[in-house]
Amino acid sequence: MKHRTIHRGLKRTALALALGVCVAGTVQAQSNITGSIFGQAPGMSGATVVVENVDSGLTRTIPVDADGRYRLTSLPNGRYKVTLQKDGQPVAVRENVTVSIASGTDVSFNNASGTPNDGTTTLGAVTVVGASVPTIDVSQTDTRSVFTAEELQKISIGRTITDVAMLAPSVVASNSYSGVPSFGGSAASENAYFINGYNVTNPLTNISFSTLPFDAIGEQQVLTGGYGAEFGRSTGGVINVVTKRGTNEWKGGVYAVWTPEGSRAAVRDTMFPDTGYFPVGAPVVDGQTVTPNNQLTLWTDGTVQFIGDHNLSWSLTSGAWVSGPLVKDRLFVYADYETTTTEGTSVLSSRTATAGSAAQKTGWNEYKNKYPRWAVKFDWNITDNHLLELTGVSDESKTLSKRYAYDYVTDTHGNVQNGGATGHDDAKLYVAKYTGYLTDALTLSAMYGKQDISHNDSLPFGYNPDCPRIVRTSTPTAIPVAAFNGCQVSNSTALPTRQPEEHTKGWRLDVAYQLGDHEIRLGYDRFDAEASIHTRIAGGIGWTYNKVSNGNTAIDSSNGALNPNSAPAPGPYAAAGYYVQKVYNVRDADPGLEQSAQYIEDRWQVTDRFLLSLGLRNEQFTNFDGIGRPYISQRHQLAPRVGFSWDMRGDSTFKLFGNAGRYHLATPNNAAVRGAAASLNASEYFTYTGVNPDGSPTGLSPIAVNRNTGSICPGTNLVSSNQECGVAPDPILTTARNLKSHFQDEYIIGFEHAYSETFNWGMKATYRDLKHAIDDVCGKVLFNKCVNANPGESNTVVVRNPQTGEYSTVTITPDNWSPGQVDVFGRPLPTIPKLKRRYYAIDLFTEHPFGDKWYGKFEYTFSRNWGNTEGQLASELDTGAGGQSDVGRTQDWDLPQLMVGSNGVLPNHRKHQIKAYGYYQWNEEWRTGLTFIGASGRPRNCTSHYPTADAGLYSGAAYWYCGFAGNGRPDLAGQTNPDGSPRYVAPASDYAISPRGSHGIAPWTLQFNANVAYVPKWADGKLQLQMDVINLFNRQVAGFYNPRFETATRNRPNPLYGQELNYSAPRYVRFTARYDF
Repeated sequence: MKHRTIHRGLKRTALALALGVCVAGTVQAQSNITGSIFGQAPGMSGATVVVENVDSGLTRTIPVDADGRYRLTSLPNGRYKVTLQKDGQPVAVRENVTVSIASGTDVSFNNASGTPNDGTTTLGAVTVVGASVPTIDVSQTDTRSVFTAEELQKISIGRTITDVAMLAPSVVASNSYSGVPSFGGSAASENAYFINGYNVTNPLTNISFSTLPFDAIGEQQVLTGGYGAEFGRSTGGVINVVTKRGTNEWKGGVYAVWTPEGSRAAVRDTMFPDTGYFPVGAPVVDGQTVTPNNQLTLWTDGTVQFIGDHNLSWSLTSGAWVSGPLVKDRLFVYADYETTTTEGTSVLSSRTATAGSAAQKTGWNEYKNKYPRWAVKFDWNITDNHLLELTGVSDESKTLSKRYAYDYVTDTHGNVQNGGATGHDDAKLYVAKYTGYLTDALTLSAMYGKQDISHNDSLPFGYNPDCPRIVRTSTPTAIPVAAFNGCQVSNSTALPTRQPEEHTKGWRLDVAYQLGDHEIRLGYDRFDAEASIHTRIAGGIGWTYNKVSNGNTAIDSSNGALNPNSAPAPGPYAAAGYYVQKVYNVRDADPGLEQSAQYIEDRWQVTDRFLLSLGLRNEQFTNFDGIGRPYISQRHQLAPRVGFSWDMRGDSTFKLFGNAGRYHLATPNNAAVRGAAASLNASEYFTYTGVNPDGSPTGLSPIAVNRNTGSICPGTNLVSSNQECGVAPDPILTTARNLKSHFQDEYIIGFEHAYSETFNWGMKATYRDLKHAIDDVCGKVLFNKCVNANPGESNTVVVRNPQTGEYSTVTITPDNWSPGQVDVFGRPLPTIPKLKRRYYAIDLFTEHPFGDKWYGKFEYTFSRNWGNTEGQLASELDTGAGGQSDVGRTQDWDLPQLMVGSNGVLPNHRKHQIKAYGYYQWNEEWRTGLTFIGASGRPRNCTSHYPTADAGLYSGAAYWYCGFAGNGRPDLAGQTNPDGSPRYVAPASDYAISPRGSHGIAPWTLQFNANVAYVPKWADGKLQLQMDVINLFNRQVAGFYNPRFETATRNRPNPLYGQELNYSAPRYVRFTARYDF
């Protein structure tokens, strides 16, 4: 095919023409940061179409083929003029054509060669088409929402990427992982985040992401499913941000965004729930023989735990931007710098904090945080056939916290600093991208990027490295409580010994070739991520004081810790069951992850109306342990992708579409920190005779251990249930030999219909099925180690006998997960169920494109998220401090007992979602906007202890049962203790299995936002003043509830069971002033 010619000097018509689009879809495939223009010109074979970016002058020319069709891909987003030429003369023109990222714009010239009969007008030699703009993109088979910078100013939302994503269907707040959304029932760690085509997802955990100045966003795309073969590494959703870019006109501006303290409504108090067991002024209800002690004499039911009205803050964002041509038509720059300052106070201590305790002495918090951010974008049109883009983004946070004592009785705080810390996180991103239009049919693009993230956190205020960490859990205590306070101000188990950091680098190469009705795309991409984690417990070691019922009771028989009386010199407190645990917690790891993929995709325009997309992606993942050895290696992960788009009427007004695909996800780096690194997570057990002033014990005598359990670190008395003994394990011992990758299958079918120029509507159905996951599984057959495996399936693993050092290969199956292990009656343990996570959804939308002064969109989702696992995370373990953060290492599959009753609606299930947003342009000066986001509540749970106290059970009320569990020893029924009391305490009559999500739901979240904007004529439209009210009706409701019915001790009620947690943010008013020049 003849090489394209470029016409930079094409005259612009003086006519202001409306965008007109009136034809069938055609083959389109483009990267996630560019768009395309396509269309038809019937009877104009041999003519040419000239596309000119009106802001940068970039011009491309393409011939109309023999079928009267044309297509131009890999266009930068922006405004274009499209001209149809015949014999070098313009025949028809379209102006104000908008190209969005990863989207196709249909610009057709019907009847351009003949007498107009479709609403066009012929003026001299140029045909002006006045038809309206079709808003249905028939060139795409995926599902996405795209928001432009202009729209983000007009609708009323928070100023974060996550706030924008919440406007898309099937996206909900993941309450247990602040600031991170859940897409389509997936865990919050299963998303991918991009800035200008580069992955900025957290390299360690996959949970968070780097961001940029909000005003630098040119467009934000939210992909909720069905994306093509060139994209992967997500089983949730994709958030893709493209920055603004420079133009041929120098522009600039300044802006300020202020949220004053007085505009914020008071934060709700956090209350103790009404459990019925801790009524104010009354003893514990004795229906379950619950004995009060010095911790439970604080009768808490219905009283305040954390006061909210002292949680006050203000914030100010100030920024400036500039853009323009460094060389006209060739080299452009855009730059934005902003700083956000947030300052405030909060009460962190509970009303029940013991006077003089570390919690009480640091209960009042005064903080000041700064978030300087910048973004710079260079666009170099070397020629119209060769483009180079350079991006730099900086995302910093600087935090300062000062802690003082707080007294609930007098409602006063101290003025002597007792705690606090500073922190500095700094992420720098640099990306280069080349696009070459090598021929009319061949386009090549290449990208390279890197990101470096550093963390510089101070040690806690007053930290003394010579003071051990002290924890007191025994009640009552062996000696007076005050003796255990010690001198350590930090309760952390993970203070850095070297500042953590993360690094990523990646590149990709994409080629697109047009071969008749087929557009063939193929490519390769590589993305590497490294992390560095080096931490210790505060003071180097910790001491935990605890108690068993008497001196002959084993502390942890399943892991080998025997009874206090087994110590050579038990001392005066052992007979009563007192002991102390010396805790070691050391993490030293530099894990890495290499990800690469190849793909090929054929987007075949079967007919003028029917597009078929056939793709195949092949992924490779390699995880490296803490010292650089590969421990997970996955190859040949084939992911087919099939999609179609049927332009049913041939005029881009009615599209039927569908797709089916498989999506893979790698195990994140943090899985190696404990599972494949030289971590030390172990304890030694002693009796003691007294306590030093620093809280450490005196008169230590080691308690005996049973070395046959597999939990004793070789050559020591250290007990480590997962054999984390400070030595990096042999990689062959960390991962199942037949490990399958984490992947999900997805199916979508739907339609979109432009009923009229002012009304669009559509519907789609989605089904997602998580086929395999990777998690750590544990068991006696593994000598109490945990390995990376596929839960609920047969796994072949290599094990090492810690006593003999011999290696052997074993296969564990769902029916034989823990061979040789039995319950208290000697019966085999339950079987492990097959992994299940399914998501079903029906999405409905209606839209009024901007016209008659207003724009509006309404979306409704009916969905069900069901199964026995959330995925890589475990939100249901959240009791107020967040969900389990060890991504891909949840406790779910560690024991068969943990999976009994696990089927049910999952934490990210929201049966109903309603979203609506829009704005009204009253006149040239005044505009108002409204946003509504509503969702039914998160499922509620009730968990308790397992009915039988089997050897090896995890302590705690994390099993899918509800009520008082008794002491778990029905095998001792009828027997008595020496004092005559029964050895068996039966469960309560209402104690029963409690399936996941079976205790109702949290309240609906209903958030109304509103704004009003004024753009005065006297300022020539350069000044804009705006006020937003976020959460207009100040609805603060619980996101979820504390699910633990009992405490860690059996048969003892939890005073926090059913407590409301994670209230939605209170109302606040935001004032914005902008001046552009």
